[in-house]
Amino acid sequence: MRAFLPTVSVLMVAVTTLACQARAEESTVALDKLPKAVIESIKKKFPTAELVEATEEKEDGELEYEVTVKVAGKKIDVTVEADGKIEGYEKEIAINELPAAVTATLDKTYPKATKKSAEAVFEIEDGKEELEFYEVQLETADKKTIEAKIKADGKLIMDKDEKEEKK
Repeated sequence: MRAFLPTVSVLMVAVTTLACQARAEESTVALDKLPKAVIESIKKKFPTAELVEATEEKEDGELEYEVTVKVAGKKIDVTVEADGKIEGYEKEIAINELPAAVTATLDKTYPKATKKSAEAVFEIEDGKEELEFYEVQLETADKKTIEAKIKADGKLIMDKDEKEEKK
């Protein structure tokens, strides 16, 4: 048993190290250094967008960009592959734009929390855009920040205490 425990410990350290190395590293990119296809795709999707900032990272060996734009004073984070394919985006919305079911879930789950900001998170697959969930930043009565992810029907899928989707 004593020989077994050090082996398990070494394996746990090795797995943790590999997981950390596999995690994508994000770096800032100057807007004038973005691939032409990335800028063209964003301008096509959001014609009045003002480019604000950009980062790049390798995700599963593929280079992708997260470009922050402003449209009508609202921030939108657009995730784009190097070839210009938009994977999705997170659009800043006003708290009062949240669907009633989302607000009801937040009020029930976090009755004393203050809603600080909200985003609508969209995924684009095969040219079809789909609202995935709403992401809401909350501040609890004891000043802790919580990020809650909630489907439009009010189903809580993740909050500060969970890393996986609730069943």
